[in-house]
Amino acid sequence: MKERYNIITKDILLTIAIAGVFIVASTSPYFLINIARAIIKNNKYNKNNAKKIAGYLGRLKKSSLVIIREKSDGNFVVELTEKGKKKVEEIQFERMEIKKPKVWDGKWRIIAFDIPEKQKKRARNALREKLQKLNFYQLQKSVWVCPYSCEKEIHFLCELFEITPFVNIITADKIYDDIKLKKYFKFNN
Repeated sequence: MKERYNIITKDILLTIAIAGVFIVASTSPYFLINIARAIIKNNKYNKNNAKKIAGYLGRLKKSSLVIIREKSDGNFVVELTEKGKKKVEEIQFERMEIKKPKVWDGKWRIIAFDIPEKQKKRARNALREKLQKLNFYQLQKSVWVCPYSCEKEIHFLCELFEITPFVNIITADKIYDDIKLKKYFKFNN
């Protein structure tokens, strides 16, 4: 059964992932509150949420998603476990979106792939499904188009699914007969 985490828990994991390692000075037995305050500084939560975040940290530790250990100097270190890193990848995958700029740069991003069916069928299907959810246009069976910068997101998906050698990203100024594409992406032209 897949564990579900609320938005605060996900934000805590992402904050730790971005920071790499949190080091918090603590002279009190309430070190989780001090760690929570450090996380609040890097996030959108107010100081009143420190106890709540400390509780979530305790549960994350119990779930083996984070390690909280005291260093010899009395400071505490918070970092993700391998299980925590995998959970962060899932969260990033789940939250992934392609940013739409106010003005289109006139370039098409074409994602073309030839992923081996026998070895990587699941990865190929997962990539197709994600491209569809991200609102890419399917030009051909393994050719998808997006008018917005998406290279970083596609590289992340390729690494996540271990399919980098089978995927290519092409940036084109023109696609012949792009009327359907412009209509799909609601460009007035």
